[in-house]
Amino acid sequence: RDLLITAAHCINGGKNGGYRQDIVFIPGYRDGQEPFGVWTPARLIVAPQWTASSDPDFDVGFIVLKPDDGKNVEDALGANQLGFDTGYRNLVRVTGYPASDDAPVTCMNWTSRQSQTQLRFDCDGFTGGTSGSPWIARFDPHTRTGTIVGVLGGYQEGGSTEAVSYSVYLGPEIQQLYRKAIAAGPAA
Repeated sequence: RDLLITAAHCINGGKNGGYRQDIVFIPGYRDGQEPFGVWTPARLIVAPQWTASSDPDFDVGFIVLKPDDGKNVEDALGANQLGFDTGYRNLVRVTGYPASDDAPVTCMNWTSRQSQTQLRFDCDGFTGGTSGSPWIARFDPHTRTGTIVGVLGGYQEGGSTEAVSYSVYLGPEIQQLYRKAIAAGPAA
């Protein structure tokens, strides 16, 4: 009820980088507005393969958020499911927040296989700042939730052009990292 998924490079500098200290989560941010408040992390979790060598196949991280006014983030926003081994072809909705803009960019398209450990998503407008954006399959516009099958990151830290993005394939090794994040216990 207090967990976010993102790209590891958003929260940890990888080899010789360490965890970032200036992280907050501002859901629904648009044009300077913070409709659901500002949430701060209690813990940041990435795979040892990321911290040891910035391995793009482990560019996934989890953030355990502190409660805000006694509420967990799921109480305020609802929650997505996390899908593991969902295959390489999924119709996804991706919303990201470019660093150079005050409004989000959203696109729907099919994912494809980049490699055994990476997914690819072709859609224009995903520039710097959109890393960590969830790739949501079976998006329900009424509940605004679905199943996360990837996050913008991985190969080329998500892509070197704004038209092609990548994600780590969420297989057994990422599922193990998720279990580690859950085992870390609730935020204090």
